[in-house]
This record gives sequence, C-alpha cells and structure tokens, in this order.
Amino acid sequence: MTNSKQKTKAIIAMSGGVDSSVAAALLKQQGYEVIGITMQIWEPKEEFGGCCSLCAIDDAKKVALKLGIPHYVLNFRKEFEEKVIKYFIEEYKNGRTPNPCVKCNELIKFDLLARKARELGAFYVATGHYVQIISNFQCPMSNEIQKAKYKLLKGIDETKDQSYVLYMMNQEMLAHSLFPLGELTKKEVRKIAKELGLMVHDKKESQEICFVENDDYGSFLNERIPSYCKPGNLLDTKGNVIGKHNGIVFYTIGQRKGIGAHKKRKYVVEINSKENTVVIGDNEDLLKKELRADNLTFVSGELPKNRIEICAKIRYNSPQVEATLIPIDNLEAKVVFKKPQRAVTPGQSVVFYDGNEVLGGGIIL
Repeated sequence: MTNSKQKTKAIIAMSGGVDSSVAAALLKQQGYEVIGITMQIWEPKEEFGGCCSLCAIDDAKKVALKLGIPHYVLNFRKEFEEKVIKYFIEEYKNGRTPNPCVKCNELIKFDLLARKARELGAFYVATGHYVQIISNFQCPMSNEIQKAKYKLLKGIDETKDQSYVLYMMNQEMLAHSLFPLGELTKKEVRKIAKELGLMVHDKKESQEICFVENDDYGSFLNERIPSYCKPGNLLDTKGNVIGKHNGIVFYTIGQRKGIGAHKKRKYVVEINSKENTVVIGDNEDLLKKELRADNLTFVSGELPKNRIEICAKIRYNSPQVEATLIPIDNLEAKVVFKKPQRAVTPGQSVVFYDGNEVLGGGIIL
C-alpha cells in the first residue's frame, strides 16, 4: 500500500485553466512528483479557444514551466470520438439530451488517462474538479489485508461543486484519484493562483461542453447527422398537428425557443424520434412526480436491495430534492419525488445523494 506521506507520482490533467493549474501547484507543495498532461481530444478552430486549442495547450505548458514540472500532450482524439462523440450523437438521434461530460470523465479521464498514468509509473490521476474524497480504514480481526472504503463528497463551494458529473466513480477510481480543490472556494483558488504568479489567475471559465463551439449544438449536429435535422410535425398534448418543428435534435424538454408563437406560453414536453415529432404543452405538463433511470452505478459498488430515502439531482445546475429510490433490478430504478419536478429530461443523469455524500446515479429514461 502506498504511504501518502511518501513522495508519490501523480498525473495532473491540465486544461490550461486556473483550476487544474492550482491543483498542480498544490500537489507539488504536498510533496507529490507531479506530471502535467494535457489531453487533446478535439480539433477546435483556433478562434474558439477551447480546452484543446493551441493557446490552451500553451497556457498549460507555461504553468508547468513556472511550477517546474514536466508537461506532455497526449492525443486522445480517436478514443474521444469513439467513446464520447458517438454516444452524444446517438442520444440526440434518439430524442434524448445527453451529458457528454459524464462519459468523458468515466471513459477518458478516469479510465484511459488512468491507464496512461500507470504506464508512466504514476499511482494517482488528479484533476481540478471541486469534489472531495474521504476514506475509512477498518482494522480487521484477522490477518487479512486492510482495505479502504472510499466516499465521494461534494466540494465545499456549492457554486462550483462538480459531483454531478463524477457520480460514476467507483472504488478503484477513487483509490487512484486526487482532487486538491475540494476544500477550496473558487475565490480562494484564484487568490492562490495570483499569489503564485500564475498568468491564468484571472482566466475566464471554460464552457460546459468543450467540443461544441459557441454552444451551437444545431450546427454541430447538422454537420454530423443532417437527416435528423429535418422538419417534422409539432403536436399538442392531444396529438393534434399544430405546426412544424425544425428537427428533433434542436429541442430538449422544457424548451420554448423554436416552437412558434402561441396564445399561451408553451414548452417542449416530449420528443419522439421514431415519429419525428415534438410535443408541446403547458408548464403543468412538465411537472413529473417520478422518473425511471437505467445504467445505475453506485460509488460503494453495492446497489441497494430495498427502497431508500435520498436527495436527487436531475441536472447539473438544479438543486437536490427529497426523493425515494426504489430499485427495480440491478440496472434500473424508480425515483419518486416528494414534490413534482419540472422538465425531467431523458438522457440526462439523475444523481443520488445522502447529504453531501454522492451515492451514485443513472441515466433518465
């Protein structure tokens, strides 16, 4: 077992932003042998300035030089295309709204990058995510090897907490992960960066989805799957045709834009990919008492056998709400809310919490 007090090698994923830069600095201060890695997962237009742009890579290199740590660029474009982009597109083709950040964390950062870390002799993969890991060590009665039980907690900065996109982490991932920013606020991180003389201390926040330039999902999807960007019937909740939509990939549950003018405010309440239809209704039609989710994963590795009381989060920026989790089988569960929730969106993740602890989650059906 690696002693945390020993000088341990850690890979830090560096995007060229302030968070990963400060995370790298803190790890070095804590005595880790740090290697900076920037993953090239996308080929952006340079004016886009995203996490894979030349200016972002250059920023990461400059920070690494300032900190006195080695820095490498790894080309993961092929793997990202296969594991994340294809998933993103397939979900939209099926009338669902995916969260590619979850897939990227699961399959790229904490799988592919973790395997590369082992090749470099690094025990840990670190990132600038605002979450915390705690471990409980139990003393065995026998001579069995002492085992660690890891828990994933929200970051203390409620405005920056990123636990929603890391709910899929398992015990193996947590055992080999470091999150130096979990006990810091964003304001404190910027202050540290400035004190260290890092030129990225006032760099603006990166956008949520790195490969969609200017948040223009329509253009991205129209380029990739033009046949799914064709107009179709716009229906009311009774099935009557009341107009035309622009293509199912341009819509998500709760949306108002692109559905035309109506006497009363209307919203997208259903998307049917097989029929190429979009259903609109009133705000009340968006309220759901329950949802079903599949692809369940739990941080502990143990799925509950009976119903449990939880708090649930149905999108990245939504609050946690009281709910009951009812297991159906090992792959699917029902979540019943104490109060109806607005715009429950198929394809998004529902994440389960016990206070600040992340229990797990799944994909909304």
